[in-house]
Amino acid sequence: MPTHSYTTQPDRRSISSLDDDDDLELEELGVQSSPRFGDNDRSRRPSDGSRWYSPAVSLKKLRHKAQKRPWERDTRQRGEEDDLGGLLYDQEHEEARFSRGTTSSADDDAPLLTDGQRRPQSRQSSGHVNSGLRSRLGLPIFNNSDGIFDRLKLPRSDKAANKVPPREIFVGQTQKSRYPPNIVSNAKYTPWSFLPRTLYNEFSFFFNIYFLLVALSQTIPILRIGYISSYIAPLSFVVFISLSKEALDDISRRRRDAEANSEEYNVISFERSSLRSSGLISSKSQTPGWPEPVETTKRSRDLKVGDILKIGKDRRLPADVIILKSLPTEPQGQDLASTPRGDANGQGNDTPGANKDNNIYASFDAAGSAETFIRTDQLDGETDWKLRLASPLTQSLPLAELNRIRITASTPAKNVNEFVGKIELSQLPSELYDPATEGSGKQDEQPQSAPLSIDNAAWANTVLASNTLTYAAVIYTGSQTRSALSTSASRSKVGLLEHEINSLTKILCALTLTLSITLVALEKFEPTDDKKWYIAIMIYLILFSTIIPMSLRVNLDMAKSVYGRFIERDKGIPGTIVRTSTIPEDLGRIEYLLSDKTGTLTQNEMELKKIHVGTVSYANEAMEEVASFVRQGFSASGSTGVTDLLPFNNSSTQPSSGPATRTRREISSRVRDLILALALCHNVTPTKEEENGEIMTTYQASSPDEIAIVKYTEEVGLKLSHRDRQSIILSVGDSSAITIKAKILDVFPFTSESKRMGIIVQFSSDQHQGCPPQLQNEIWFFQKGADTVMSAIVSANDWLDEETANMAREGLRTLVVGRKKLSSEHYSEFSKSYKEASMSLNDRDSLMAIVAREYLEQDLELLGVTGVEDKLQKDVKPSLELLRNAGIKIWMLTGDKVETARCVAVSSKLVSRGQVINTVTKLKDMDAANDALDFLRNKTESCLLIDGESLALMLSQFRVPFITLAVRLPAVIACRCSPMQKAEIATLIRQHTKKRICCIGDGGNDVSMIQAADVGIGIVGKEGRQASLAADFSITHFHHLTKLLFWHGRNSYKRSAKLAQFVMHRGLIISACQTMFSIASHFDPKGLFINWLLVGYATIYTNAPVFSLVLDRDVDEGLANLYPELYKELKSGKSLSYRSFFTWVLVSVYQGAVIEGLAQILVGEIAGPRLVSVSFTSLVLNELIMVAVSITTWHPVMIMCIVGTAIVYGASVPFLGDYYDLAYVVTWGWAWKVSVICAVSLIPVWAVKLISRTWSPPSYRKVRG
Repeated sequence: MPTHSYTTQPDRRSISSLDDDDDLELEELGVQSSPRFGDNDRSRRPSDGSRWYSPAVSLKKLRHKAQKRPWERDTRQRGEEDDLGGLLYDQEHEEARFSRGTTSSADDDAPLLTDGQRRPQSRQSSGHVNSGLRSRLGLPIFNNSDGIFDRLKLPRSDKAANKVPPREIFVGQTQKSRYPPNIVSNAKYTPWSFLPRTLYNEFSFFFNIYFLLVALSQTIPILRIGYISSYIAPLSFVVFISLSKEALDDISRRRRDAEANSEEYNVISFERSSLRSSGLISSKSQTPGWPEPVETTKRSRDLKVGDILKIGKDRRLPADVIILKSLPTEPQGQDLASTPRGDANGQGNDTPGANKDNNIYASFDAAGSAETFIRTDQLDGETDWKLRLASPLTQSLPLAELNRIRITASTPAKNVNEFVGKIELSQLPSELYDPATEGSGKQDEQPQSAPLSIDNAAWANTVLASNTLTYAAVIYTGSQTRSALSTSASRSKVGLLEHEINSLTKILCALTLTLSITLVALEKFEPTDDKKWYIAIMIYLILFSTIIPMSLRVNLDMAKSVYGRFIERDKGIPGTIVRTSTIPEDLGRIEYLLSDKTGTLTQNEMELKKIHVGTVSYANEAMEEVASFVRQGFSASGSTGVTDLLPFNNSSTQPSSGPATRTRREISSRVRDLILALALCHNVTPTKEEENGEIMTTYQASSPDEIAIVKYTEEVGLKLSHRDRQSIILSVGDSSAITIKAKILDVFPFTSESKRMGIIVQFSSDQHQGCPPQLQNEIWFFQKGADTVMSAIVSANDWLDEETANMAREGLRTLVVGRKKLSSEHYSEFSKSYKEASMSLNDRDSLMAIVAREYLEQDLELLGVTGVEDKLQKDVKPSLELLRNAGIKIWMLTGDKVETARCVAVSSKLVSRGQVINTVTKLKDMDAANDALDFLRNKTESCLLIDGESLALMLSQFRVPFITLAVRLPAVIACRCSPMQKAEIATLIRQHTKKRICCIGDGGNDVSMIQAADVGIGIVGKEGRQASLAADFSITHFHHLTKLLFWHGRNSYKRSAKLAQFVMHRGLIISACQTMFSIASHFDPKGLFINWLLVGYATIYTNAPVFSLVLDRDVDEGLANLYPELYKELKSGKSLSYRSFFTWVLVSVYQGAVIEGLAQILVGEIAGPRLVSVSFTSLVLNELIMVAVSITTWHPVMIMCIVGTAIVYGASVPFLGDYYDLAYVVTWGWAWKVSVICAVSLIPVWAVKLISRTWSPPSYRKVRG
């Protein structure tokens, strides 16, 4: 495949840096030395009125005022402790604090000295913390001895300062604040608002308000033409249909709401009111006893914030909760009141390695592992199980003491993937302490606290999936739950056909007004029958109101429902769901297709195909050698040569930096290092379930890549046999006797922003297991991620970029793996800073990322690269080729590497044979981008491949020139795209071209793109149903798209276009008859067909045959898929263009004039029941025959509608005596007159159509032969 690359290198201009933090001048920051604090406030401010600066306050002090320092104990009231947002201390404590940090004897290396002199900084380096932290953050650093966050003075942004303060929740108690009731309400209306709101919505449409005014005009005597009921009835029918649909939908929603609100749940309540609602009671005489827990039941609607729920397997969560305890199975016969009390010790995370003889694999808690799994498919569409954990602070807490818990939760938000909070334990009442400890000052200790994150939270409408008994505290209810906040009305989509019909109806309105004025003008605006000329115009507007098709919208809405049923019941595309029923015609008008790659064009069934360790790669049959390395390296006995075979060195030297020749021992060591890292560094949890009497092990993870890697390590001999929140156990080979155990210290989950995942583990000290002696008790940090981020984290090497590019050219998804050994001291320092960051209620994620970056993510030892294959979806190649031949321009938007995207584009036939791919990557400045645009302007027949960095520059600086050029190309491949870039491209193409675009994807990162499209299509994939739920149409495989577009989309558009033409024709032809009648009656504004004749014509006598056209088709399914050119011609919109519209206007005028004119001539009168009987019968038969001759493929329902309508009309004639001369109707003269009129009306039209088809046959007639 020929390719041309247009790549620019990064700008190498020198950039000034402030890496040396210690030499940063305070004067540059505008900071002055602080004066000594005296006895009064005047000493705080300079006498000359210059600007005053307060000393630096640590982040911990600013954000955790509730955690008192030792010198602040017992000096504040409880209410002040609870105020996390307060930043003002009383003067006494301010002076006490500053006096400790600003005296000349201070040894905290404070840069602000009381004597006004600047002392050289002597900050002690941690040995691992980058001194350039402040220069990258753009923040001043003030050193002291409290750790990294006390050395960082992070400014509090206005946005953070103005946030609503977090809520405090006393678990199991009555809350101080009022919160919304826990009522699920998805109903759109109340019994009192239904009629006003629905009627307002209905009469906001021009058609309905127009016909309402016409009906109301019949209450005015001078404007009255016929019965008011004959005008009200059609309008009432249209409105009734719409209101009935709304009512049935809302009743269904209310029933579902009632079921959810009435569901009962077990709640743990306490007999007494909270001891903490008014502060701890210190007097024993005032404390009769600690409240006892009692299990009761409550309906979902009665749950309140602070309630403790007892949830079992497969139960839906009725509100947003924090997991407090999780037990493997429900205790049998246990009395909650008899649960022994004790003091929760919290995390108690001592320095790892301090006591190496401790068994780190002892049971975490006698009550259970604190783990539970939830299903979130009803919340975010993801089908994988999510692991949720109870905080160690509450997991070890007896049930009787759960009401000691106080939760600080962030304000309700929409984001279901984020949560920030804190949990605290209050002190026990004094009489519950052991008397032996009364003098120890235990009651004066700081309340224990721990951070809360999304791992501890579960949202409403999720389901408990694991076989555990979970206790959870309600934190958000009703309208404040994540489910309610994230549910928003989707963008109302209006199809292109709707816009085109609206334009045509405006022409019809103008035609009505013009015709009315013209008829009055022909009478020279003279009064007629004592009616002023403007009254005559108003009467004509009423008479010609049939020109405006009132029933058109109802007919089209009913047709869309029929199309939706056809799509969902098509056995050729099983599982297809129509979620937006208003745009099926747009499926036939697509000109741009934007597609995701992974899971859309590919199967998202991952398999690790290749690994590379720097000097050698392994794939296919060579994987057997990898398995042999694993078997040799991890053995049960230390005498087998583990020490020699597996030298886990502590250096960061890369194998590739040494000589080219490597011994087999060294290579095997590197391979085993990589396999061990892959077996440890993931978020996969093995679960066991009984199926057909057998215990089956399945892996639960949010990413198919991680499951593929874990399955690979199992294949080569290192199996993941157990994992919980605290440990991970690997089995070596087929025998579980040889195991490698590691304690999990910290996990850093993968995010789309970080593009990496890490874990810190401490290996077991058990000499009898398979862990090599070199690893025992050691702490290691493992990390894997995308090469774009890992290349800057691992130490220098000369092979990473080349090997990742080689794998990408093979179509493999690459991950870079690295590791780093941590000393106990280094980890302790990291853990302290990381815990401080995790306790922050504002900017927690960014602060935690800073700590991880400074302590861990530097100079990792590069272990290797993995290549995971994602196979193409079934029939992707022929599907893309058909789409391309149909004139659809295809864009592939992916987050993968350039080489991977190119490989998939070529292998999937997204790029046709012989087409050139022009590559634009690494654009850094506007000049380079402008040069790239100039290069591409003359390459409109080739394809474009552009990376995310270059795309961002184009969209920001050259938006219009770039999109103008790109939409002309046959295919565009954009790689390294973020979800927001995908949505921005979709919006830009839609707004720039005004064409219909379709976006298709399968993952949560495709939702924004799908919602931005005219037609969004979601594929139910391995990553869940989030894209499917957000889409307008949901399919199960990519190749179903061709049938959805070429068959259902094409038929829907052509059928709706023909239906709209006949509905407009039906109104135009009767108005033409009225016009001829008015002219013959000397412009007297009287009605020809009045009252129920007018109503019957538009409903009983013509509606069913016209509507049956939704069953018509011009070609069968095989020809539609075989000839994509049939779809291509729909882009022109000829089926309902201005040309076709005016052709139908001429046909209607001709037939109306012939019917009324010939009737007057043949009957010999210009008015009367004989004329009406002849002309109206001719009008009905003309419409039935016109429908019949327009049908291409007959359906039994069509025959029934046409024949049945003719029979109904014949049977109704005896009841039309008020309008017909019934004696005349049964004569031969009436019959031949009707026959002659129909022949003259229909034969010329049919003849012209036949000649036109013969002279220039349409495409469908050519393919049908």
